Amino acid sequence: MAYTTIDDPSAQFQTALWSGDDATTQNITNDGNSDLQPDWVWVKCRNTAGNGFDHTVWDTSRGVSNSVNTGLSPSQSDSEGLGDNVTTTAQLGGVSAMLSDGFTVREGTADNDSRYVNENSRTYVGWQWKANGGTTTTNDASSTSVGSIDSVYQANTTAGFSIVTYTGTGSTATVAHGLGVVPDVLLFKKRNAVDNWYMYHSANTSAPETDYLVLDTTDATTDFNIWNDTSPTSTVFSISNAGVHADGKTMVCYAFAEKQGYSKFGKYTGNGLADGAFVYTGFKPAWVMTKETGATGAWYMHDTKRDPSNGATHQLIANTNEVEYDTGSDVNIDILSNGFKQRYAGGSQNGDGDTHIYMAFAESPFVSSKGVPTTAR
Repeated sequence: MAYTTIDDPSAQFQTALWSGDDATTQNITNDGNSDLQPDWVWVKCRNTAGNGFDHTVWDTSRGVSNSVNTGLSPSQSDSEGLGDNVTTTAQLGGVSAMLSDGFTVREGTADNDSRYVNENSRTYVGWQWKANGGTTTTNDASSTSVGSIDSVYQANTTAGFSIVTYTGTGSTATVAHGLGVVPDVLLFKKRNAVDNWYMYHSANTSAPETDYLVLDTTDATTDFNIWNDTSPTSTVFSISNAGVHADGKTMVCYAFAEKQGYSKFGKYTGNGLADGAFVYTGFKPAWVMTKETGATGAWYMHDTKRDPSNGATHQLIANTNEVEYDTGSDVNIDILSNGFKQRYAGGSQNGDGDTHIYMAFAESPFVSSKGVPTTAR
């Protein structure tokens, strides 16, 4: 069996950097080995904090548009298209189109626009994942006998990524995700109401089906019956709490399944030293996010576009609208050809004896499908 089926991860995931120019729109073009038309784009302003500069995501299942802002903010609990001082989704700043190799950002028309993404003197990062080119599958649960309620999913089974939308009924239910394998990470957000971003992570605890994390807070893992205390399967995930299944509330779920040589969702134990914990992923990560699980701690994000040379010092935090923090000579993590190594002595990234979960996506596999090792970083 081949080590990996994804020799070029840039066909599935890429990171783009740009500077705002105050134009109504600006096309952001990728520079990876492959063209990538994204289906999920996650944007953060790097050098400005405050209202309008939160982490924000757009996707092709919910739709992107010049006339309606469909942004959702991972650093806030606001409903779709809103946030900060915004009172209408017609305030249009955001991602307005997906391109054959990138996306279009649109500057807003109001000072308190929901998402500043193209302001002069601002710098930005955009992380992008491919699903199925915007083509969705409607699962009629009564006719397919898959799941107990209807869902619409857009699945990339090669890369293990699916965007799922559904409407809650308030009762315990199962929902089809389209991945064909058991997902490792499920990230939920209520679209038409204020609520948190709830995450299932397969490495969270010894019984992850009984626990959850919240992306927009620093909260530790919570033991609660949000997934009906039931692990996801290769066809469905289970939901049993108003946060992910309130009656009449529209939901989106971003689902990920681990793919050898491309993605990894696991945990590590910190040692409190600058010679920190090493995490083997089987690939050179392009993007890493970590979170301490047993205590309060931020969601730390690193990538090789903002730090093309090892080690990584440019840090963003998913649960805040803070600016990017450059630690200078104090390296946060080493991003290596086969994983990453913590270099921060203690804290909520590498606390001695503390458990941390992570998500990582590849820049290149450690060994290609032909058995050829990649060049070390």
